[in-house]
Amino acid sequence: MNTLYNGKTKSVLTDDAGEVYLFFKDDITGEDGVFDPGSNTVGGSVEGKGKIGLTISKYFFELMEKNGIPTHYLGANVDEGLMHVRKLTVPALEFVLRYFTAGSMCKRFTLDEGIPFDPPYLEVTLKDDEQGDPLISERLCLMKGLLKEGQYDEALDVLVRVGEVLRDELAKMNFTLIDFKIEFGYDENGKIYVADEITPDIWRIRDENGNIPNQVDASKLILEKIK
Repeated sequence: MNTLYNGKTKSVLTDDAGEVYLFFKDDITGEDGVFDPGSNTVGGSVEGKGKIGLTISKYFFELMEKNGIPTHYLGANVDEGLMHVRKLTVPALEFVLRYFTAGSMCKRFTLDEGIPFDPPYLEVTLKDDEQGDPLISERLCLMKGLLKEGQYDEALDVLVRVGEVLRDELAKMNFTLIDFKIEFGYDENGKIYVADEITPDIWRIRDENGNIPNQVDASKLILEKIK
């Protein structure tokens, strides 16, 4: 396969037939020896992490499809760490939903951790590591040609639906969803799909004891629940 893009935790590949795949790496985001799903750098790697992440992502993408939320997921080969996905245009944006204050938001606005939001707080950030993934408005998305008219609000509507499904499923596993971020892609007709991944790399959860496990520990806990 040929590599189209090499990211921090995944690579985008294509085969001779033009089909697109995501390869899930063992790398983990974080810094200074601390794993953090909100970090823009790779903080280390754990053997087998990629296949576990693919297994979890497969589970949640299939769950989204069952709930009428379109995704880019077409299938997975866990042994090879590959997810077969739709060929989409994916803008350099991340869509964030927060049920509680946490992470970068607390640093930016001098807020305590764990303040609840009702309704959830929605943000859109530009994927730009050098600029620290700054917040971006609908107007700027249109000016930069990242989205077309109406797609910003459409994506936020789908983001809320994803959050409801994800929060309810994690609650069944005795976890509280704190926040998460996802990406969207568009086909040639402008139809929206949830893209990238749905794993502990893109969310924070709290367990019954009030602890917030890192991506590695959260992945192990979730894997036990979905086997």
